[in-house]
Amino acid sequence: MATGPEIIRERARQLPDLPGVYLYRDAAGDVLYVGKAKSLKKRVGSYARADRALERKTADLVLRVDSVEATVVGSEAEALLLEQSLIKEHRPQFNIRLRDDKSYPFIAVTVADRFPRVLFTRQKHRRGVRYFGPFPSASRTRETVDLLGRIFPFRPCDGPEPGRRSGSPCLDFHIGRCVAPCIGRVDEAGYRELIDGVIRVLEGDTRTIARELEREMLDAAEAHRFEDAARARNRLQAVRMLQEQNLVHRAEGDDADVVGVAREGDLACVLIFPLRGGRLGDRLVYTFENAAGATLDELVAAASAERYDAAGIVVPPLVLVPPGMEGVAAPLAESLRRRRGAAVEVRTAQRGEKRRLAELAARNAELQLRHELLQGERSRVRRFGALEELRDVLGLEVAPARIECFDISNTGERATVASMVVFEHGTPRKAHYRSFAITHGRLDDFASMAEAVGRRFARLASGDEDDPSFAALPDLVVIDGGKGQLGAAQRAIADLELPHVPMIGLAKRIEEIFLPDRPDPILLDVDAPGLLLLQRVRDEAHRFALGRHRIRRGREATASVIDQIPGIGPARRRALLTHFRDPSTIAQATLAELEAVPGLPRPTARAVYEWLHKAGGSAAGAAR
Repeated sequence: MATGPEIIRERARQLPDLPGVYLYRDAAGDVLYVGKAKSLKKRVGSYARADRALERKTADLVLRVDSVEATVVGSEAEALLLEQSLIKEHRPQFNIRLRDDKSYPFIAVTVADRFPRVLFTRQKHRRGVRYFGPFPSASRTRETVDLLGRIFPFRPCDGPEPGRRSGSPCLDFHIGRCVAPCIGRVDEAGYRELIDGVIRVLEGDTRTIARELEREMLDAAEAHRFEDAARARNRLQAVRMLQEQNLVHRAEGDDADVVGVAREGDLACVLIFPLRGGRLGDRLVYTFENAAGATLDELVAAASAERYDAAGIVVPPLVLVPPGMEGVAAPLAESLRRRRGAAVEVRTAQRGEKRRLAELAARNAELQLRHELLQGERSRVRRFGALEELRDVLGLEVAPARIECFDISNTGERATVASMVVFEHGTPRKAHYRSFAITHGRLDDFASMAEAVGRRFARLASGDEDDPSFAALPDLVVIDGGKGQLGAAQRAIADLELPHVPMIGLAKRIEEIFLPDRPDPILLDVDAPGLLLLQRVRDEAHRFALGRHRIRRGREATASVIDQIPGIGPARRRALLTHFRDPSTIAQATLAELEAVPGLPRPTARAVYEWLHKAGGSAAGAAR
């Protein structure tokens, strides 16, 4: 059987001397690593050269390679874009990873709507939407949306069309926070002019708006229209608050992003300072794990993909990068040019104000990295202490490196769901989370818990290794509940041929810890590290169970309505639910509203309307 280096050498001989992207897969077919190359032949072959000393992580990668895939592209810039796309899709083990995959908040303007909305969002993939950001703080982003609402009274209602089904305007109209397009107080042209003002402010042009409002305030005061003058004054104050928010004045008026990088060991921080109209905005920090051995251009490219990979995100004409990226600046500039639709310069700052900003970004990146390392060490010490405390208090043989927790979520007898969450070394292992659709059909938490625990450990007892979550033996099982739930869980695995599985119950009333062979519960101090860890595990199990229950309940609620409509398959079902959000809204929709659903042909929309309103509206009544 060929080894990893032999597989790589053989594949490299077949590859062309052209730019592209390569994927290393293991024997199970999982993607281990995604990389880009100016020359696929040379780059892939370099991993198996006998004269090359590999770092430990790279050597481990090479030994696990079972197959190599390659895609030829037209340029290095295309390779960079494809590489980042594949990394996001596959999340390979040996690539650098954005810690927690944190998504920064954006402000979205739904410009494709007839009467656009202005929204807070963390999603940035919808067509017909302009996105502004990202912003470093969710609370500050919501505050900005609120300030914009004071300046420009855009509609706050949901949905592609304004108004409520009652036909009457909402409270926001009566308090001057909405121009009420729902009742015709403003036409499309007037409302679009208001939204254009929102976009100008989000693009940084607050001075023009401020001058207009100041002139409006003075004119109203001279005409003795004091209520109008007060409204203009309040809007002007909101504009000035926006001008002062998050901004530090700089002498130069260029638009640029200033990038600083710091790394140590397996951790790296990429910090970006946005400079817009001579003002320095709040920093954006991207923290990457698994960064040992990553090159500077890989880190900056990964951060750039997170920063700019969204429709409507404005790419500045200049990106200042740290020294040492001169050789890869051209492909990065080309990839950003494609996103921007105009030339983008990527270079190192040499002198003056821009160099000082670059040094500031580098210092702040180093400071953020030190903070992350310190926080990580403190967290590790806390987790270690909590696990040691649980070992001693619960009488375990070892500290519980793997903890599994089970919880039940239901509303009545239908759609009952059990969750299993996994913590390893005190941190969530989300890839091992599992949920169970309970099948007994009764409102019985004890039976539900027994079914979930029994199904989980039956997989372990059968020797099933296809699912790594079920193949692992936990060091501790936590049951959300008291003696009853704990007893049901124990009885469920009593007949299985398993090693001893330590199991406890955690009751919420006063956080009592129940052990199987102990009549009285254990009560820990409210701030005991072990109890805090158990609470975190239990709360995560509850969150996961509730989320899965809502999904199942929603599916069951819609199945009796949408799934019965002729001509509606999974794709059109998704289109209807995405557009209308819930079945009752679909049932009340007009024919014109159904015909406006993206992805729903007009004949199908007409068939849906007729089916929902057949027999005097009986189907629609059932949907409600």
